Amino acid sequence: MRAVFLFIFLFFVSLSSIADTDADKYPESELYSKPIEVVPGVWSAIGATQPPTYANAGHNNNLSFVISDDGVLVVNAGASYLLAKALHEEISKITDQPIRYVVNENGQGHAMLGNNYWREQGVEIIAHDDAIEVIDQYGEEELEGMQAYNRDRGINTSIALPDVGFSDRKLIQLGSSRIELIHFGPAHSEGDISVYLPDHDLIIAGDMAFHQRMLPVFPDTKTLDWIETFDLFSAMDVTHVIPGHGAPTDMATVTRETKGYLDYMHAEVTKLLDDDLGLDEAYLIDQSAYQYLDAFDELAKKNAGRIFQELEADSF
Repeated sequence: MRAVFLFIFLFFVSLSSIADTDADKYPESELYSKPIEVVPGVWSAIGATQPPTYANAGHNNNLSFVISDDGVLVVNAGASYLLAKALHEEISKITDQPIRYVVNENGQGHAMLGNNYWREQGVEIIAHDDAIEVIDQYGEEELEGMQAYNRDRGINTSIALPDVGFSDRKLIQLGSSRIELIHFGPAHSEGDISVYLPDHDLIIAGDMAFHQRMLPVFPDTKTLDWIETFDLFSAMDVTHVIPGHGAPTDMATVTRETKGYLDYMHAEVTKLLDDDLGLDEAYLIDQSAYQYLDAFDELAKKNAGRIFQELEADSF
């Protein structure tokens, strides 16, 4: 597992010299972009679809929040203390309701490194049991990786474990708002969860679902499981989807860019295995149909190699 986090850190560091294709959309704040109201009562600050850099302060995922008549639930703590504080300031401009809960969508840095800010505010922090274990074991490595690119923007950040864990589902009744935290199963990373808001016909997908930015396959990603898990996720059949990265969209779009991509890659790799071909040929798989996705050049061949190795191991 340590090797996995080292791989992820080095991957992002290798991309850090690549300038964001979009300029900072909200230069007066630590946030990359100002929160938008997706549907009444549900907001999201949409992060850059590029890697985390000093320029975007690590805000390269979506920081969402749900405002009820009895408080606010925040999804993702942010990649640093300062980023969490900036999000809190924006929420305070919109509502005077207190922050009741912060949910870490998984154990990755941009989901949980801001936890200690929220802990100082007396907010209850929730995550999946597996994500808590990841944070406990590898949080310091995530912190060091963030400090390497974020430098002074990483000040005051320290590791704070979530207060509450769960295994499958957790219901939160926040005033009149019903909020369901759901672990559909193994997907992009350990402890991935989604936040379902039935009253809003919306799901905050987390890293279950990608579009705009190509999904990354890391050494511990199990794409075979992800495909099965995605079927459970897409069965929610909601109108609105806030993905882990990129603008709010719909279920058909994230299905095409997530499950569609994985299905295509599995089919191509299976052909190679059937013909007794190897890793070199996997890197040559034609992925041009997905070339419009952000980070395609950096991720496509890496994804092909990882998926080939996974399916090759599964075939024995």
